[in-house]
Amino acid sequence: MYRVFKFGGASIKDASSIVNVCEIINSYKRENLVIVFSAIGKVTNQLEKIVNAYFYKEDNPIILLDDLKNFHFKIVDELFKKKDLIYEDINNLVVEIEQIIEEKKVTKDYSYIYDQIVSIGEFLSTKILSAYLNQCNYENTLIDIRDLIRTDNTHRNAKVDWHTTTSLINDNIVSKCYVTQGFIGCTSENFTTTLGREGSDFTAAILAFALQAKDVVIWKDVPGMMNADPNFFNDSKLIDELSFDEAIELAYYGAKVIHPKTIQPLKKKGIILQIKSFKEPLKKGTVISNNVKVLSKQSFYINKQNQILISISDSLLSFIVEEHISKIFNILEKHSVAVNMMQNSAISFSICVDNDRHTIPHLLKDLQSSFKIYYNKDVSLFTIRNYNKESIKNIIQKKKLLLEQRSRNTIQLVLKD
Repeated sequence: MYRVFKFGGASIKDASSIVNVCEIINSYKRENLVIVFSAIGKVTNQLEKIVNAYFYKEDNPIILLDDLKNFHFKIVDELFKKKDLIYEDINNLVVEIEQIIEEKKVTKDYSYIYDQIVSIGEFLSTKILSAYLNQCNYENTLIDIRDLIRTDNTHRNAKVDWHTTTSLINDNIVSKCYVTQGFIGCTSENFTTTLGREGSDFTAAILAFALQAKDVVIWKDVPGMMNADPNFFNDSKLIDELSFDEAIELAYYGAKVIHPKTIQPLKKKGIILQIKSFKEPLKKGTVISNNVKVLSKQSFYINKQNQILISISDSLLSFIVEEHISKIFNILEKHSVAVNMMQNSAISFSICVDNDRHTIPHLLKDLQSSFKIYYNKDVSLFTIRNYNKESIKNIIQKKKLLLEQRSRNTIQLVLKD
């Protein structure tokens, strides 16, 4: 029976981090593992800058690409001998990006270009990690995730063809240990797609689902699932165990430790999810499973920044009815925009969404063709599960409250500094 491990960019941010991760993996040498890696450190962000430089002419993409290549070569210099084949592998992957940049644009589709360039980050990391693991006597097979995960052609947020994907995974995962890429899929026409930002967790869940794995272990820079992001809250607490249902709720509202799509396939097959620290690998971390019967009464705080609050009304100020809402959601679907919060009143419909610079201008333009809209940029969406008066007061403080929505267990607050 396989176990699926996933390591994010923070765990392999430099040569010493890679050494640490390989030591962790070597301690599980007797296990059958499928190991999923994200891009190294902040490489995905660097690749996004290259895409923007190419697409919007904001900067010189070749200079940015040289910086990216040198960054990877610096890590390789510390891990391998100069004549190792890994240098050629890294160079060849960088050349793939150069070829895209240097040829004339064949498409105006930002999302397509994004997937072809940004996906290279995971191929760079897995080339290095697989080679270094083999150098450390941990025999593994590097497999291209595009040979395993089949998707539709919705670039930057591809939908998985579960039937085909399950068959491909079981046909190709047949030996002891594999290294592969997170975040990436492939269409039936062999075009590279991505599963959404931070989608490597989802990749691990897809593999575990198809293989009916023993468990999934996500290795993070935190000791486990916290009740709040320690980058924003000083008194965040570790959660020892959590039910799948509670984890789904938290992921839905934007808890950063778990990708929203990760939980459902694991719950369906009863596959345990562990969140452990690569800094303290011997500690238990957080266990998420079907076996937790009592939902936690601990307050959970989730902060989503860079939001835009859009209020939509009929140009004739008539009531917002089903016909209007249906049209609004058709426009949202057209632009692949997910709603983080929504609220309906008699004459307006408000939504809070991620303020993506590439999709939101087009979304606003389409909405304005049929509706009257107002919007607030640079707002934050705070969600509190198991809230009380004190927790609400601590969040609001001196911020301006633009919108509030509450249920029995959850409150959402759209705030502006």
